[in-house]
Amino acid sequence: MAWQLLAQYVLGLILFGILFVAACIFGWGVISDIEWAPVQGIRNWIRDYMLLVGGVLFLGGWVFVTWFFLAKPLRYLDEIIAAAGRLAEPGEERILLPPAMKSVQDELNLMREQALRNALLAKEAEQRKNDMIVYLAHDLKTPLTSVIGYLTLLADEPQISPEMRARYTGIALDKAERLEELINEFFDIARFNLTTLALERETVNLSRMLEQTVSEFVPILAEKRLTWRTEIEGDVEISGDPDRLERVFDNLIRNAVSYSYPETEIFLSMKRRDGGARICVRNHGKTIPSDRLERIFEQFFRLDASRTSATGGAGLGLAIAKQIVELHGGRIWAESGEERIVFMVELP
Repeated sequence: MAWQLLAQYVLGLILFGILFVAACIFGWGVISDIEWAPVQGIRNWIRDYMLLVGGVLFLGGWVFVTWFFLAKPLRYLDEIIAAAGRLAEPGEERILLPPAMKSVQDELNLMREQALRNALLAKEAEQRKNDMIVYLAHDLKTPLTSVIGYLTLLADEPQISPEMRARYTGIALDKAERLEELINEFFDIARFNLTTLALERETVNLSRMLEQTVSEFVPILAEKRLTWRTEIEGDVEISGDPDRLERVFDNLIRNAVSYSYPETEIFLSMKRRDGGARICVRNHGKTIPSDRLERIFEQFFRLDASRTSATGGAGLGLAIAKQIVELHGGRIWAESGEERIVFMVELP
């Protein structure tokens, strides 16, 4: 746009110069043919001061042309400033600028839409976080009350039978472990909002990591009446942070366990692909609608909004997994259909 204005200014000066010379020649020819005494006096005066008169007229014309072309971008600047003030305004009315500024208009409208979208997403994420904190704070009371209640029973009844003592102790331990999980979710929320993940890279044998992770989940799957099926290619090594990558796979498998139908299998595969590795985690569960599938990696987003923290996490697992994968230069996405949920991870 700046080059267009400059080109118009230069062309304007050239056109003014041509018109000025033509007007001077024409005007001098007209007054030369007039014999009226006052006109002859003016003509003689102009002839005596031709350079001065011509210079003043040319300078005046040049100032007018310059002002005309400077006023245009200044008017444009005023309109851009006014439009910039509307970038964060709600509403669907588009910013309109003169046709010569169409490219600027398109950029401002794009920025405005992006800013409004980001503000809406941030507001929704903040609301989900606040709701999750309320859920967690409320759910902390239940296991804490149970722990205190059963420990009080043990303290108040020293003659209780070993069987009842073992039972009460086991229940108190289960509730204490649940309490620890809830507190860890609080820490996850704080860490996700206050810190930036940093990688400590080293050579990672991805095959052994996945095989070990699979073996660790065998008791959990057995408890949920689920089974494993794996296809893990051997001796696949990548450069990455083993602790962070382990958390990615842990989060994906836990998600598969939480949303699987009973007595179904969870499939995990890992194969070499394009100089890196592709990991697939697939389970049988309720199909995720496409509108929710697009938001599944948003922080504090939960597939089942009716689930409290007693039956689900803080909605950070998949968001953290996405952040870790992208820090490794990879990508992660989800697919769902025909009562199957698939998570795909590609790592370079």
